[in-house]
Amino acid sequence: MRTISFSSLAVTAACSITLAAGASAQTYKTQKFNIGGEGNFDYLTADPGSGRVFVSRGTHVMVVDGSTGKVLGDIANTPRVHGIALAPKTGMGFTTNGGDSTSTMFDWKTLEVKKKVKAGHAGLDGIMYDDVTGMILTIDHEKPGTAVVIDPAKGEAVGVVTLTGNAPEGGVSDGKGRIFINLEDKHAIDVVDSKTWKVTATWSVESVCKEGPTGIAMDRTTNRIFTGCDDNSAVVDASTGKIVAQIKNGGGVDALGWDQSQKLIYIPNGEDGTVTIVHEDSPDKYTVVETVPTMKGARTISVDPSTHTAYVFTPERGPSTPSSTPGGRPTPGAIKAAWLIQIKK
Repeated sequence: MRTISFSSLAVTAACSITLAAGASAQTYKTQKFNIGGEGNFDYLTADPGSGRVFVSRGTHVMVVDGSTGKVLGDIANTPRVHGIALAPKTGMGFTTNGGDSTSTMFDWKTLEVKKKVKAGHAGLDGIMYDDVTGMILTIDHEKPGTAVVIDPAKGEAVGVVTLTGNAPEGGVSDGKGRIFINLEDKHAIDVVDSKTWKVTATWSVESVCKEGPTGIAMDRTTNRIFTGCDDNSAVVDASTGKIVAQIKNGGGVDALGWDQSQKLIYIPNGEDGTVTIVHEDSPDKYTVVETVPTMKGARTISVDPSTHTAYVFTPERGPSTPSSTPGGRPTPGAIKAAWLIQIKK
């Protein structure tokens, strides 16, 4: 997770954006829903095909119908929750709870909490599912950075990956036995062997990523890793670790979305209040097809590949209260609304 300073901006409930001259004619629309609820946020996760979106809210997870904004349920007692991952083979979902260093294991369909799994330390942040091993990995900023391996069938931690950096962020699997985890503090990517749960290589992306990297996604068919960073994101050859392309985007990036069949990368720019949508033309060529206005602060994203719909979320706050201490940070204003924003053609 990264923190962004911003002033809340309202956007229209629905708007369409036309591409700049020279781009192919496409139009993306946004629909904005006030889902209410309390708490700040970090990651959100779309449940493919069902239309549901899991939204982290600080101490609980809201489950929302992405097409209407209707709140369908809530997963309570997830202190300082950051991320949500789904394990399809078992029908279980998992969270990262930094407040008590656990992962809440819940039934994906009914939302019934099954147990809490000891899953790291107070730095718990990102989370991912590896379809090769069937394991969940909870990513922890505690020094040194780690990823705890959870068996979702047993609801137990079965291993720990010791990473080479102290601020690991997102992770993604190549479907062939390797996992790639961004290291924000080292401006690098750790390569993990999922047979041994050991780091086998560390690739620098600092030449492109001056801030970050944070969000990560992958096209398994072209063997390209997309690593999201402020201002410029990098495309990395997953065979060699070489940067093969860079993408211009905005600031305040904290996640990436990827639609495999559409070959589209979604980069949320929280500082700018936009999402940069990028088409993979070929393994080493990328075209920005549109920059979609959302809201300032909307820095994480999730894509439902079955409906080709992307979602971002951010609370809208009232005026902040100046600090009574010279040089101190102001107190954030109260949440006035909580906006789930849908992006689709």
